[in-house]
Amino acid sequence: MSPDDLEEIRQKRLRELMQSQLQQQTSQQVQKSIQEQQVAEQIKLILTQILEPDARQRLANIRVANPEFARQIEILLIQLYQGGQLPQKLSDEGLKKILERIRGKKKETSITRAEK
Repeated sequence: MSPDDLEEIRQKRLRELMQSQLQQQTSQQVQKSIQEQQVAEQIKLILTQILEPDARQRLANIRVANPEFARQIEILLIQLYQGGQLPQKLSDEGLKKILERIRGKKKETSITRAEK
């Protein structure tokens, strides 16, 4: 074998390894995406069971304005449901009360103007 043949074999093996690694990464990304979709579907199903339509609409509006906050609310509602603290479907008024309690925990800031 000549040095050129050895180099060609090395290059071929390197390409094969790179292609294999790329396929594994793609496969992992697809699996992660599928898993995220399944979790989202499970959350949606649980929320359908524990929220009345008007409360789901309010949560959807919150999701549009602040997706992270909406996710926190969803997790809280699911935890309450799984803990048996939501014996019936939550109405819009009930969701409002929960939101007020959550907002009440945040430190309120006020701005006062100093007169000159």
